[in-house]
Amino acid sequence: MLTCQIKRKPHPINILFLLATLLGFSFGLHAEEKIYKSHAITIHGEPKYPADFTHFDFVNPEAPKGGTLHLATISSSGFDSLNPFIVKGIAASGLTPLNNNYFYDTLLYHSKDEPFTMYGLLAEQMEWPENRAWIIFHLHKNIHFHDGHPLTAEDVVFSFNLLQKEGHPLYKTYYANVEHVEALDKWRVKFTFTPGDNRELAMIIGQFAVLPKHYWSQHTFNKTSLTPPIGSGPYTISQVDAGRSITYQRDPNYWGKDLPVNRGKYNFNTIRYDYYRDPTVAIEALKAGEYDFRSENSAKNWATQYQGKLFTNQAMIKKTLPNLSRAGLQGFIYNIRRPVFADTKVRQALSYAYDFEWANKNLFYNSYQRTDSFFENSEMAASGLPSPAELKILEPFKKELPEAMFTQAFELPKTDGSGNNRQQLRQALRLLKEAGYALKEGKLINQQTNQPFSFEILLAQPEMERIVLPFQENLKKLGIEMTIRQVDAQQYIKRLRSFDFDMFVGSFGQSQSPGNEQRDFWHSSQADITGSRNYIGIKNPVIDQLVDKIITAPSREALINYCRALDRVLLWNHYVIPQFHINQYRLAYWNKFGQPEVTPKYSFTLDTWWEDPKKAEKIKSFRKKAN
Repeated sequence: MLTCQIKRKPHPINILFLLATLLGFSFGLHAEEKIYKSHAITIHGEPKYPADFTHFDFVNPEAPKGGTLHLATISSSGFDSLNPFIVKGIAASGLTPLNNNYFYDTLLYHSKDEPFTMYGLLAEQMEWPENRAWIIFHLHKNIHFHDGHPLTAEDVVFSFNLLQKEGHPLYKTYYANVEHVEALDKWRVKFTFTPGDNRELAMIIGQFAVLPKHYWSQHTFNKTSLTPPIGSGPYTISQVDAGRSITYQRDPNYWGKDLPVNRGKYNFNTIRYDYYRDPTVAIEALKAGEYDFRSENSAKNWATQYQGKLFTNQAMIKKTLPNLSRAGLQGFIYNIRRPVFADTKVRQALSYAYDFEWANKNLFYNSYQRTDSFFENSEMAASGLPSPAELKILEPFKKELPEAMFTQAFELPKTDGSGNNRQQLRQALRLLKEAGYALKEGKLINQQTNQPFSFEILLAQPEMERIVLPFQENLKKLGIEMTIRQVDAQQYIKRLRSFDFDMFVGSFGQSQSPGNEQRDFWHSSQADITGSRNYIGIKNPVIDQLVDKIITAPSREALINYCRALDRVLLWNHYVIPQFHINQYRLAYWNKFGQPEVTPKYSFTLDTWWEDPKKAEKIKSFRKKAN
């Protein structure tokens, strides 16, 4: 429960106040201000867990500590940095606090079984006014970094300023509305926000990693390095094999091991990531016992690779879990900075060349669903015609929006899956002709420039080619030449950051409570900032205003309607060709683990698993006999 107190701001002129009261005058005195204090903060409503909670429902608080967790990362170029906070280099797995808290602690921890509630981690309590114009974090007084140095409010202020000045551009965008940060004393830090109703900001400010001032004051932050830095989380870096593996060791002196938000988590003594260049090789390495666990994202691999004696005798487990979290959107992503993709009709036309139904039948074993929303698998996704609430949001922009948005439900092209998609390609040619193109001697020609229609799609994963090749063949039928450029991960990331591409296959992940990250995805202010996630290059005033409304949404209901309105505008502008999604986790692992009885509703995490000694010994014996 939240606790609330009323703060009456003192008035220094008590005598004048008395005279004003007697004479019936008013000096515009400060109104009473509600101040909330709590162990948790939520976007809307109240936290699920009370102040005296001992652990989350999705953990086993008595989980034993020990054993190893051996994982794999697929990357054609490995890693070259242990700094995940800058735009340079490729950081090693396991270092990013938004994915896990292995190495760095954050002020707050995002509960995995609530849409958006943050509980204190480094902070034992938070304090904020009703309008959330500021927030004060009260730190635990026993926090220390891995080298024993105390973590204080001074480190929080230093970290925030460092990330804003030298970190990835995302931080400057994400926290754009932070006006001021100050250490009130050794254990309290206050963030003050620019005017406006940005309810989420008081929460997401707790997500950045707190870095040690005493360390980074003596080291260069904005460069790649393979020297293990200093963190404050449950694990330290024990071994680095440049580009090939990184190993974390559980810290027996971890300051936060008994906190309610950590109880039942971080159970393995050792966590190691090995790097593989090829997914096929990685799967064979898993079955050979080289590592323990894999989350499979290929339908073909899931259908064909995880079978045989290992699975029939339960030495290995093949398992699906429901995925109730938002799917976001994966698709062919246009760079509309390129003149060839500047016209909405051209972008819409190319969507007719992607035959999802054929691909799902012939490539994916009918395991996927077509994605038709930027907020797929969530209540934020638009469907059918706009509701009255959505119309109220969209009608002020009616002149700037496609007329059909208000009279038709958005629908993606659909085929019968036979591979005969002539009807769809004829529709594509009609749109291309309206955009000023003509088919001449088998090539699609821009009638103004007399240039043929050609572009390049950028890929980093070889397995993506089987998805792209049928699309390429259909584009050929339209007279369009699409070349496939396969590059290594390092070059791929560099080119995306600098918007040096025509099209790529990518995704936009979403949270259960969309907010400030939408600015980085779609806002005009980010279109020309190197390293931003506005890959598309969107500069649309309507979208800018809808993003602002999402960020300042006063209620969950309003947030849902603003997201649905944004979804419609993004879809009708055809900025991407949506592909597919699945509402399951596909897991394959050696049968050595213990697992909590409850799986968190909105996420899946290995942080709550543990090594079962009896199962592990049995698997060890099995592997010996097999070899």
